[in-house]
Amino acid sequence: MNPAYDFTGQVAFVTGASSGMGLATAHAFAEAGAAVGLADIDEGAVCAAAQELTDAGHRALALVCDVSDEDQVASAVDRTVETFGRLDMAYNNAGIMPPPTDAADESAAQFDRVQAVNLRGTWAAMKHELRHMRDQGSGAIVNCSSLGGLVGNPGRAAYHATKHGVLGLTKSAALEYGSRGVRINAVCPGTIATPMVEAMAAQGELDTEQAEAAQAIDRLGTAEEIAQAVLWLCSPGSSYVTGVALPVDGGYTAQ
Repeated sequence: MNPAYDFTGQVAFVTGASSGMGLATAHAFAEAGAAVGLADIDEGAVCAAAQELTDAGHRALALVCDVSDEDQVASAVDRTVETFGRLDMAYNNAGIMPPPTDAADESAAQFDRVQAVNLRGTWAAMKHELRHMRDQGSGAIVNCSSLGGLVGNPGRAAYHATKHGVLGLTKSAALEYGSRGVRINAVCPGTIATPMVEAMAAQGELDTEQAEAAQAIDRLGTAEEIAQAVLWLCSPGSSYVTGVALPVDGGYTAQ
């Protein structure tokens, strides 16, 4: 049984919110009583996701946003605040994983794109969330790193560089904002059963059985399990936790 959270009267903002971990977290925030701004580059999917929450009686706002464009990120955050009146929690989840590439062969274009989404996108979202939370004197931000922020992996140098970078952003900003009432943490998901992971398996980029065997808990994680970790990091239950890189990886990084 998952713990119950009461975020009534609070407002959350989620990037990459149309599927996978972002969608599960948006649902979890809404079910706990928060109003939610859902940001995603896929207009049809994010509008459908927000509509589903609205139809269920929740307050939700669809925001079409490419996180690699800072102006779009700023607009999405600002519209969330304009619509719901404040910003209490954020989960900066949007990310991409390029195909595995020999480090000597990776193109500058591929490197720049994964950096733009995974690292600069997280930086931009956190920056504009903090501008509102700084004025409020309160807030909780969770950035999505990865087990790739804690370890390396052949063929994934650029991706892992971004996820290590997310942890640097998280820890530095946490030190800067801890005395100002804002806590900033990161989750480091392992191999989670999401559409992105399913696509990787279908394309031969991931052996699911090997991935399951690599966890102490002998299965893939679920998007809902990541959502529960995010909600805990945003809740009063983690009020003395900031600057943390929390592995939610079935024990992969314990080896």
